[in-house]
Amino acid sequence: MIKIKYLKSPNYVFCNKRRNVYLIIIHYTGMRSFQSAVERLLSKKYEVSAHYLVGRNGKVLQLVKDNNIAWHAGISNWFNFKNLNKNSIGIELENKGHQYGYQNFSNKQITQLIKILRILKKKFKIKNINITGHSDIAPNRKIDPGEKFPWKKLYKNNLAIGHSLDEKFIKNFRLKKIININKKGITKMIKNLGYSRVLTATLLDKNFIKAFQRRHRQQLINGIFDQECYLILNNLQKFI
Repeated sequence: MIKIKYLKSPNYVFCNKRRNVYLIIIHYTGMRSFQSAVERLLSKKYEVSAHYLVGRNGKVLQLVKDNNIAWHAGISNWFNFKNLNKNSIGIELENKGHQYGYQNFSNKQITQLIKILRILKKKFKIKNINITGHSDIAPNRKIDPGEKFPWKKLYKNNLAIGHSLDEKFIKNFRLKKIININKKGITKMIKNLGYSRVLTATLLDKNFIKAFQRRHRQQLINGIFDQECYLILNNLQKFI
């Protein structure tokens, strides 16, 4: 059981029929306090909202009903989807973020998140590969929920994808350059995971690489696609 309090945000689009929801997008609030986040998400002035807000103490608010469109994703891409508000559920987690003092997410918070994800996954038949972070769908604009978000815990609860490689083993390949890089092959593998825009004219996009690292190689976010990143990317192909 999960206790949810409903506060109606004005920042949504009403849908009078069941909409197609394919993704869940996880954010952090990036605000100094829970109350300031609530005020922002309920304000007409800022025109931003999410379906759920989870506090560090485990308090859960629903601000937009599941079947309505919340304004949380912005300019975004995932597989063939664009501007993902209309096809997604947005969940905000209370965290001061990188600007105000990035924190570890609390156990109570993640426990409640897992409960919400289980409900939504079953309700909308959402695939694990489509449970994403804000930085996954908008790597050129966003960095949340960031490198402290416990994606491995979600993976272990069958609520996200994750690699199954031995951490000590793959660390041996960290910072080692990929020789004779097959850019076309790597791009295909990246797109298999949902990342729609990953290339500049001549090389892998640095913002994408950082987003990938924040998700799958959280110990070092340097924007360099090394042998360790390649091993992780290759291992993740089991989910396609």
